[in-house]
Amino acid sequence: MNIVVLDGCTLNPGDLSWSDLQSLGSCVIYDRTQANEIIPRAQQAHIVLTNKVPLTRETINNLPLLQYIGVLATGYNVVDVAAAKEKRIIVTNVPAYSTYSVAQTVFALLLELTHRVRNHADLVRAGTWSANLDFSFWKGELIELAGKTMGVVGFGNIGQAVAKIASAFGMNVIVLTRTPKQYQISGISFVDKETLFTTSDVISLHCTLTDETHHLVNAQTLSWMKPTSFLINTGRGGLVDEQALVDALNTGRIAGAGLDVLSVEPPPKDHPLLLAKNCVITPHYGWATVEARRRLMTAVVENVRAFINGKPMNVVNP
Repeated sequence: MNIVVLDGCTLNPGDLSWSDLQSLGSCVIYDRTQANEIIPRAQQAHIVLTNKVPLTRETINNLPLLQYIGVLATGYNVVDVAAAKEKRIIVTNVPAYSTYSVAQTVFALLLELTHRVRNHADLVRAGTWSANLDFSFWKGELIELAGKTMGVVGFGNIGQAVAKIASAFGMNVIVLTRTPKQYQISGISFVDKETLFTTSDVISLHCTLTDETHHLVNAQTLSWMKPTSFLINTGRGGLVDEQALVDALNTGRIAGAGLDVLSVEPPPKDHPLLLAKNCVITPHYGWATVEARRRLMTAVVENVRAFINGKPMNVVNP
């Protein structure tokens, strides 16, 4: 089997090993691949692995030997799965590898907004504490999470992990999900969209990006939120109408936002959210702990091995 990895650098910038994958066949690994390089590089490939390099219908139709596409992530919207299915090409993903890391990122963002750790650490380095007359000082309001309400949108693996951590902080948890009846969890209430947006002190987004959830956070839903509330998005940038969020932040409609994802990544230098009030943005790195990437690497290899052995798993286009 000829294996081609189109963009391996984010999964493995050099701190992991490709050796297990390389043991499964002839393997060529590219750090990055531009759109015009996909077909020449994958022309002889039976197996193509991609993270963010798009495999469109046109591209798939121009790869005559292709039998298998492995996505190095959970989301697989970079692949035209319908076109792959028409060509009897199996597409797989890797679910759940980053659950704990992304849930941790949610609270890293939230704690930055509520406890302003970075700002106070910078002030200490600048000598503000040393020059202070009292033993303690703080700038801006510090907010305790206990007793606040966490609204979780989407209740898959990550949403459930976030709910558990929120409960450990002493927060009340409410959830918006399409399938509330399949869950029976003590202490968690399942609510409708308006109730979640109007009641929550913190809203954390964990639903998939679909036509239905595109711009779930928009001018109307932001208008429902408390002026003291925070929005956290570690899901997909397209869940948020970004201009509406800019307006809400700059006018004090909501208190702040913590974002690990944007609709365009990387964002242009003039992206309005980069200058919005009380908006903490991280570079889509919530999934990228070494532990999560190690799990991802292991799962990718197991997916490929299962396909070669004729028993494919984690197939998204059966």
